[in-house]
Amino acid sequence: MPTLVTFDRHLAALRGSAAVLRAAAASAGLDAKVPTCPAWNVRKLVTHQGMVHRWAAANLRRERNYKTSASRAAAEAAPDLLEWFSTGVDALIDTVSATAEDAKAMVFLNDAPPPRWFWARRQAHETTIHSVDAVAAALGRRPATADVALDPVLATDGIDELLCGFITRGKGGLLPAAEPYTLLVRTADTGHAWTLRIGDGPIATTAGQTDTPDAVFSGSAVQLYLSLWNRTDEITVTGPADLLAQWRSGIRIRW
Repeated sequence: MPTLVTFDRHLAALRGSAAVLRAAAASAGLDAKVPTCPAWNVRKLVTHQGMVHRWAAANLRRERNYKTSASRAAAEAAPDLLEWFSTGVDALIDTVSATAEDAKAMVFLNDAPPPRWFWARRQAHETTIHSVDAVAAALGRRPATADVALDPVLATDGIDELLCGFITRGKGGLLPAAEPYTLLVRTADTGHAWTLRIGDGPIATTAGQTDTPDAVFSGSAVQLYLSLWNRTDEITVTGPADLLAQWRSGIRIRW
Protein backbone atom coordinates (compact mmCIF):
# COMPACT_ATOMS: atom_id res chain seq x y z
CA MET A 1 0.00 0.00 0.00
CA PRO A 2 1.39 3.48 -0.75
CA THR A 3 2.07 5.56 2.34
CA LEU A 4 0.69 9.08 2.59
CA VAL A 5 3.72 10.69 4.23
CA THR A 6 7.47 10.40 3.71
CA PHE A 7 9.86 7.99 5.37
CA ASP A 8 11.49 10.90 7.23
CA ARG A 9 8.09 12.06 8.47
CA HIS A 10 7.43 8.61 9.89
CA LEU A 11 10.73 8.67 11.76
CA ALA A 12 10.01 12.18 13.06
CA ALA A 13 6.58 11.01 14.23
CA LEU A 14 8.14 8.03 15.97
CA ARG A 15 10.64 10.22 17.80
CA GLY A 16 8.09 12.90 18.68
CA SER A 17 5.44 10.47 19.89
CA ALA A 18 7.99 8.62 22.00
CA ALA A 19 8.88 11.92 23.68
CA VAL A 20 5.20 12.61 24.37
CA LEU A 21 4.73 9.10 25.76
CA ARG A 22 7.71 9.46 28.08
CA ALA A 23 6.68 12.89 29.36
CA ALA A 24 3.08 11.83 29.96
CA ALA A 25 4.21 8.62 31.67
CA ALA A 26 6.45 10.62 33.98
CA SER A 27 3.60 13.00 34.75
CA ALA A 28 1.11 10.21 35.44
CA GLY A 29 3.46 7.98 37.44
CA LEU A 30 4.23 4.36 36.66
CA ASP A 31 1.46 2.99 38.86
CA ALA A 32 -1.29 5.11 37.31
CA LYS A 33 -4.11 3.32 35.50
CA VAL A 34 -4.48 3.71 31.72
CA PRO A 35 -8.15 4.55 30.98
CA THR A 36 -7.85 3.59 27.31
CA CYS A 37 -6.27 0.20 28.17
CA PRO A 38 -8.10 -0.79 31.37
CA ALA A 39 -5.97 -3.86 32.05
CA TRP A 40 -2.76 -1.79 32.09
CA ASN A 41 -1.00 0.67 34.32
CA VAL A 42 1.67 3.04 32.97
CA ARG A 43 4.47 0.65 33.88
CA LYS A 44 2.92 -2.06 31.69
CA LEU A 45 2.29 0.44 28.88
CA VAL A 46 5.90 1.64 28.84
CA THR A 47 7.23 -1.92 29.09
CA HIS A 48 5.02 -3.04 26.21
CA GLN A 49 6.02 -0.20 23.92
CA GLY A 50 9.71 -0.53 24.76
CA MET A 51 9.50 -4.26 24.03
CA VAL A 52 7.78 -3.62 20.69
CA HIS A 53 10.49 -1.14 19.67
CA ARG A 54 13.14 -3.75 20.37
CA TRP A 55 11.12 -6.44 18.57
CA ALA A 56 10.80 -4.24 15.49
CA ALA A 57 14.53 -3.51 15.45
CA ALA A 58 15.32 -7.20 15.86
CA ASN A 59 13.05 -8.04 12.91
CA LEU A 60 14.90 -5.55 10.71
CA ARG A 61 18.22 -7.04 11.80
CA ARG A 62 16.75 -10.51 11.14
CA GLU A 63 17.65 -11.71 14.62
CA ARG A 64 15.74 -14.96 14.74
CA ASN A 65 16.66 -15.66 18.37
CA TYR A 66 15.08 -12.47 19.74
CA LYS A 67 12.70 -13.15 22.64
CA THR A 68 10.15 -10.62 23.82
CA SER A 69 10.41 -12.11 27.30
CA ALA A 70 14.03 -10.92 27.49
CA SER A 71 12.94 -7.33 26.84
CA ARG A 72 10.24 -7.55 29.49
CA ALA A 73 12.77 -8.92 31.98
CA ALA A 74 15.19 -6.11 31.12
CA ALA A 75 12.42 -3.57 31.67
CA GLU A 76 11.61 -5.05 35.06
CA ALA A 77 15.26 -4.94 36.07
CA ALA A 78 15.94 -1.44 34.72
CA PRO A 79 16.78 1.11 37.44
CA ASP A 80 15.02 3.77 35.34
CA LEU A 81 12.23 2.36 33.18
CA LEU A 82 11.72 5.58 31.21
CA GLU A 83 15.40 5.77 30.34
CA TRP A 84 15.26 2.12 29.26
CA PHE A 85 12.33 3.09 27.04
CA SER A 86 14.21 5.99 25.45
CA THR A 87 17.25 3.83 24.80
CA GLY A 88 15.05 1.46 22.82
CA VAL A 89 13.55 4.30 20.77
CA ASP A 90 16.99 5.59 19.82
CA ALA A 91 18.19 2.10 18.91
CA LEU A 92 15.11 1.49 16.74
CA ILE A 93 15.55 4.77 14.86
CA ASP A 94 19.24 4.01 14.33
CA THR A 95 18.37 0.53 13.04
CA VAL A 96 15.64 1.72 10.68
CA SER A 97 17.88 4.48 9.34
CA ALA A 98 20.75 2.07 8.73
CA THR A 99 18.60 -0.57 6.99
CA ALA A 100 18.97 -0.76 3.22
CA GLU A 101 15.94 0.16 1.13
CA ASP A 102 15.93 -3.31 -0.47
CA ALA A 103 16.56 -5.24 2.77
CA LYS A 104 14.45 -8.32 3.42
CA ALA A 105 12.61 -8.71 6.71
CA MET A 106 9.27 -9.84 8.11
CA VAL A 107 6.20 -7.64 7.57
CA PHE A 108 2.66 -8.59 8.53
CA LEU A 109 0.16 -6.28 6.84
CA ASN A 110 -1.53 -6.67 3.48
CA ASP A 111 0.14 -4.85 0.58
CA ALA A 112 2.88 -3.59 2.89
CA PRO A 113 5.68 -1.21 1.80
CA PRO A 114 9.28 -2.52 1.87
CA PRO A 115 10.44 -3.63 5.34
CA ARG A 116 12.52 -0.54 6.13
CA TRP A 117 9.55 1.74 5.46
CA PHE A 118 7.00 -0.69 6.85
CA TRP A 119 8.65 -0.68 10.27
CA ALA A 120 9.14 3.10 10.26
CA ARG A 121 5.45 3.55 9.49
CA ARG A 122 4.19 0.84 11.84
CA GLN A 123 6.21 2.08 14.79
CA ALA A 124 5.28 5.71 14.11
CA HIS A 125 1.62 4.80 14.49
CA GLU A 126 2.12 2.22 17.24
CA THR A 127 3.97 4.80 19.31
CA THR A 128 1.55 7.60 18.49
CA ILE A 129 -1.46 5.61 19.63
CA HIS A 130 0.29 4.50 22.81
CA SER A 131 1.39 8.08 23.47
CA VAL A 132 -2.32 8.90 23.56
CA ASP A 133 -2.72 6.12 26.13
CA ALA A 134 -0.03 7.76 28.27
CA VAL A 135 -1.78 11.12 27.95
CA ALA A 136 -5.00 9.44 29.07
CA ALA A 137 -3.19 8.13 32.15
CA ALA A 138 -1.90 11.61 32.96
CA LEU A 139 -5.40 13.06 32.51
CA GLY A 140 -7.07 10.26 34.44
CA ARG A 141 -9.72 9.86 31.72
CA ARG A 142 -10.20 8.96 28.09
CA PRO A 143 -8.79 11.79 25.99
CA ALA A 144 -10.49 14.07 23.48
CA THR A 145 -8.74 15.04 20.29
CA ALA A 146 -8.26 18.50 21.80
CA ASP A 147 -6.01 16.90 24.44
CA VAL A 148 -3.42 15.75 21.90
CA ALA A 149 -1.43 17.53 19.22
CA LEU A 150 -1.48 15.28 16.16
CA ASP A 151 -0.80 16.12 12.53
CA PRO A 152 -3.95 15.52 10.44
CA VAL A 153 -1.88 14.23 7.52
CA LEU A 154 -0.10 11.70 9.75
CA ALA A 155 -3.49 10.73 11.19
CA THR A 156 -4.80 10.16 7.66
CA ASP A 157 -1.84 7.88 6.96
CA GLY A 158 -2.65 5.95 10.12
CA ILE A 159 -6.28 5.52 9.09
CA ASP A 160 -5.08 4.21 5.74
CA GLU A 161 -2.76 1.69 7.40
CA LEU A 162 -5.57 0.46 9.64
CA LEU A 163 -8.22 0.19 6.93
CA CYS A 164 -6.07 -1.14 4.09
CA GLY A 165 -3.44 -3.12 5.97
CA PHE A 166 -4.87 -4.38 9.24
CA ILE A 167 -8.58 -5.05 8.94
CA THR A 168 -8.36 -6.73 5.53
CA ARG A 169 -6.28 -9.62 6.92
CA GLY A 170 -9.33 -11.78 7.64
CA LYS A 171 -8.32 -12.46 11.26
CA GLY A 172 -11.48 -11.29 12.95
CA GLY A 173 -13.30 -8.00 12.90
CA LEU A 174 -16.81 -6.85 12.17
CA LEU A 175 -19.46 -9.51 12.41
CA PRO A 176 -20.20 -11.28 9.11
CA ALA A 177 -23.16 -9.66 7.38
CA ALA A 178 -25.99 -11.74 5.95
CA GLU A 179 -26.47 -8.96 3.40
CA PRO A 180 -23.25 -7.32 2.17
CA TYR A 181 -23.00 -3.60 2.79
CA THR A 182 -20.54 -0.77 2.27
CA LEU A 183 -19.10 1.51 4.95
CA LEU A 184 -17.55 4.81 3.90
CA VAL A 185 -14.88 6.33 6.14
CA ARG A 186 -14.40 9.99 5.22
CA THR A 187 -12.18 12.72 6.67
CA ALA A 188 -13.76 16.17 6.79
CA ASP A 189 -10.47 18.09 6.71
CA THR A 190 -7.95 16.25 4.54
CA GLY A 191 -10.32 15.12 1.78
CA HIS A 192 -9.61 11.37 2.04
CA ALA A 193 -12.06 8.49 1.96
CA TRP A 194 -12.08 4.70 2.04
CA THR A 195 -14.85 2.30 1.05
CA LEU A 196 -15.15 -0.89 3.11
CA ARG A 197 -17.13 -3.81 1.69
CA ILE A 198 -18.39 -6.00 4.51
CA GLY A 199 -20.04 -9.37 3.93
CA ASP A 200 -19.52 -12.98 4.98
CA GLY A 201 -15.77 -12.99 4.20
CA PRO A 202 -12.78 -10.74 4.89
CA ILE A 203 -13.35 -7.00 4.70
CA ALA A 204 -12.24 -5.44 1.39
CA THR A 205 -11.06 -1.83 1.44
CA THR A 206 -10.73 0.49 -1.54
CA ALA A 207 -9.24 3.98 -1.29
CA GLY A 208 -11.79 6.63 -2.23
CA GLN A 209 -15.57 6.67 -2.44
CA THR A 210 -16.55 4.12 -5.05
CA ASP A 211 -20.33 4.11 -4.76
CA THR A 212 -23.24 5.23 -2.57
CA PRO A 213 -22.47 3.80 0.87
CA ASP A 214 -24.89 2.09 3.24
CA ALA A 215 -23.18 3.65 6.27
CA VAL A 216 -20.64 6.43 6.95
CA PHE A 217 -18.06 7.19 9.61
CA SER A 218 -17.01 10.84 9.33
CA GLY A 219 -15.04 13.42 11.28
CA SER A 220 -11.68 15.15 11.22
CA ALA A 221 -8.68 12.98 10.41
CA VAL A 222 -7.53 13.01 14.03
CA GLN A 223 -11.02 12.22 15.32
CA LEU A 224 -11.29 9.26 12.97
CA TYR A 225 -7.74 8.07 13.66
CA LEU A 226 -8.23 7.95 17.41
CA SER A 227 -11.83 6.74 17.26
CA LEU A 228 -11.11 3.89 14.83
CA TRP A 229 -8.29 2.82 17.14
CA ASN A 230 -10.89 2.88 19.97
CA ARG A 231 -9.28 5.74 21.91
CA THR A 232 -11.99 8.42 21.59
CA ASP A 233 -15.66 8.66 20.62
CA GLU A 234 -15.79 11.73 18.42
CA ILE A 235 -16.97 10.54 15.04
CA THR A 236 -20.31 10.97 13.33
CA VAL A 237 -22.06 7.75 12.33
CA THR A 238 -24.68 7.44 9.62
CA GLY A 239 -26.25 4.01 9.33
CA PRO A 240 -27.24 1.17 11.68
CA ALA A 241 -27.42 2.26 15.31
CA ASP A 242 -25.20 -0.58 16.50
CA LEU A 243 -22.47 -0.22 13.86
CA LEU A 244 -20.02 1.73 16.01
CA ALA A 245 -20.55 -0.73 18.87
CA GLN A 246 -19.77 -3.56 16.45
CA TRP A 247 -16.57 -1.76 15.50
CA ARG A 248 -15.60 -1.29 19.13
CA SER A 249 -16.06 -4.96 19.94
CA GLY A 250 -14.81 -6.43 16.66
CA ILE A 251 -11.88 -4.28 15.57
CA ARG A 252 -9.38 -4.85 18.36
CA ILE A 253 -5.88 -5.02 16.93
CA ARG A 254 -3.44 -7.16 18.91
CA TRP A 255 -0.50 -6.87 16.46
